[in-house]
Amino acid sequence: MNEANHGNPLARAFKVLAKVEPNELQATVLSCLWVFLVMCAWYILRPVRDALSSDWTNEQLSWLWTSTFVFSALAISIYGAIISRVRFSRIVPGVYIFFALSFVGFYVAGATLSGNDIVNRIYYVWTSVFGLFHLSVFWTYITGLYNKEQARRLFGVIAVGSSLGAIAGPAFASAFLDNIGNLNMLWVSALLLLTPVPIMARLDKLRTTALGNDDSTADLLRGDRLSANPFSGFKLLVSDRYLQWISLFILLYVTMSTFLYFEIRNPLGDLDQVRRAQVWANIDLAVNLLAAFTAFFATGRIATRLGMPKTLSLVPGVMVIAWLVVAIHPAAITLFVVQVVRRGGNYAITRPGREMLFTLMNNETRYKSKPVIDTVVYRGGDLVTAWFYTGIVGAFGLGLVGVSIVGAVIAIVWAAVGAHLGRQYDRSAEV
Repeated sequence: MNEANHGNPLARAFKVLAKVEPNELQATVLSCLWVFLVMCAWYILRPVRDALSSDWTNEQLSWLWTSTFVFSALAISIYGAIISRVRFSRIVPGVYIFFALSFVGFYVAGATLSGNDIVNRIYYVWTSVFGLFHLSVFWTYITGLYNKEQARRLFGVIAVGSSLGAIAGPAFASAFLDNIGNLNMLWVSALLLLTPVPIMARLDKLRTTALGNDDSTADLLRGDRLSANPFSGFKLLVSDRYLQWISLFILLYVTMSTFLYFEIRNPLGDLDQVRRAQVWANIDLAVNLLAAFTAFFATGRIATRLGMPKTLSLVPGVMVIAWLVVAIHPAAITLFVVQVVRRGGNYAITRPGREMLFTLMNNETRYKSKPVIDTVVYRGGDLVTAWFYTGIVGAFGLGLVGVSIVGAVIAIVWAAVGAHLGRQYDRSAEV
């Protein structure tokens, strides 16, 4: 098979452009396809969710983010209990089937109780939980599929699948929202979530054959069991300083996200929900065009040539400059551009770099603590920063310029934490 791949023009092109070896091509393509499908589903749901946010005040939205944190913590605790007792090969498809059915349920509720604000709020919270959980499950699996050396080269390429899905999703939403409507988009997303289910079994076989990673410590698919304590992921996080630094890095990222999200939704309040959804979809489309180009041509080279300290501090450094630009030119279009740069850089550079940090970890940490960090810590950051934003804007009457200055200071701290984490990773990888 390897010899055939060496003669394959596609394999040679991937090796030159993206540093994918011929024996890694099939697994890389399948990984890309998997994340493409689930990200496409998410980005069809996301603009529908975000269109609702302009109907609520800052305080009401902060309470919804608080509810999202609570439900995320509950979901991860249940997940932690299940993963200790059920084969991972059953859990992953189960997650996608469960969420697909839930969105069919929201379709029924929306059709029955059209425009009901309670349904809208529940949908907003539930979709926010899904938005992190489904991707965390995917990356948890992927960090056990590839070894450390492969991860440096391939995670950026795999992120291209994420970006392409995040291009196709908002492009579809933007083009067809007028004809299909917000509610029918739920059916489309539910179908997309079911399609990656067979991919995992094939990837499991490729891990031990083409990829050559026959490492039993990453092999939950063959029946290994973790701690039965549903809260063991939380306990590991409290006791492990390396995990705490990763959590701090994510919290600082979330602060950037929250500040921009709250500011962007303000000028959209006068539009109807379909038009708002189209604006959010167009922002998503621009974000992911940038991310796909960067991830395919640059991410692997950045990680291997610049090293992890510079990789993890690159986007935070760009955000320092971006916030200062917003302070100088405080306009909606400036916010839109900064949002595109921030999220595009995160998907193409920061997120793959962050996932590389988990390749050094053992089974218990990867499968128990990583979902806690990806979901509970992230949504906890949403909660804290949403109330922080609401508090400083209300107490000090900060406008966009003031928010931008605070954001630039936080971005400096974020860059320093990224550099520190990268140095820790390099030292651990050398051991």
